[in-house]
Amino acid sequence: MDFALLVPGALDQLTGGYLYARQVVEGLRARGRRIDLFELPGCFPAADEIAYQAASAALASLPDGHVAVIDGLALPAFAGCLARESTRLRLVGFIHHPLSLETGLSPAEAHHYAALEARLGPMLRGALCPSRHTAQALATGGLAGSRIAIAPPGIVKPTHPSGPREPLGPLRILNVATLTPRKGHRLLIEALAGLQDLDWRLDCIGSLERDPPTTAALRQQIDTLQLGARIHLHGEQSVSRLADAYRHADLFALPSFHEGYGMVLAEALGHGLPIVATRAGAIPDTVPDSAALLVEPGNAVALREALRRILSDTSCRQRLAQGAVADRKSTRLNSSHITIS
Repeated sequence: MDFALLVPGALDQLTGGYLYARQVVEGLRARGRRIDLFELPGCFPAADEIAYQAASAALASLPDGHVAVIDGLALPAFAGCLARESTRLRLVGFIHHPLSLETGLSPAEAHHYAALEARLGPMLRGALCPSRHTAQALATGGLAGSRIAIAPPGIVKPTHPSGPREPLGPLRILNVATLTPRKGHRLLIEALAGLQDLDWRLDCIGSLERDPPTTAALRQQIDTLQLGARIHLHGEQSVSRLADAYRHADLFALPSFHEGYGMVLAEALGHGLPIVATRAGAIPDTVPDSAALLVEPGNAVALREALRRILSDTSCRQRLAQGAVADRKSTRLNSSHITIS
């Protein structure tokens, strides 16, 4: 089945959601399938007039009966045309997580997105999502469970995961995430500020441009706490440099407030890294207890205690690293399939 994929902005952006979408496009094209890609201009998810017009024009250009897969981040831009086009096109959502669960929204904004998704969701023939957690959220929002497919993203695993290494200097903590409130960088820095008696450094890899106020606030926090020599914001990095960062890290930390899946956590497991993260969203489904210390989201004290334990206890790090290596061989995450009619 050929289809059109409609995404907000360029597909080559370095986030988990766009990497996931590229996997779908490249994988199906490699099998000879035709995928028409629409990279929509405009502001997302708070759709502006440019986004509205681009979304409407993209669907109008498709022939009757065609399958159109709409990235969930772009869904608000289709509010004005989805009902009309749903009668002649087979519309499918590509939903990473509900927009209403984004961290930092005001109550009014969260209510707006929840209401919008509840109205637009039933107009879709079905939805593809990365985790059981997101599938359950979609079902709660009114989409029939029989119309929801779960397909975890794939990752490129190293041939031989590094596992625990003998540190020659500070223990290297790796964080890979765009600097936004949802990813919990502020909390991570706050937790680490109470661990200056230990020898560590934090390398943060992820876009510094997507949310300039958050980036500015984090830089100010680092300066105020005088942690500039220990915490490094590297911005987006190439695939090879990111692989090097995973290879040289001693542990991975991501205290997100919500994750619809968490591709970087799966990548960290693939590299045999012990993990400190939260129990937010789909993280407990993505990361096994055997490889991680998970704490409640937003709890800086619990996060600091988990970090202290993993930084100061070599046997704990080794045990969790062994759990990560064992998990990379497991088949506990299965895909399900959707019937589009």
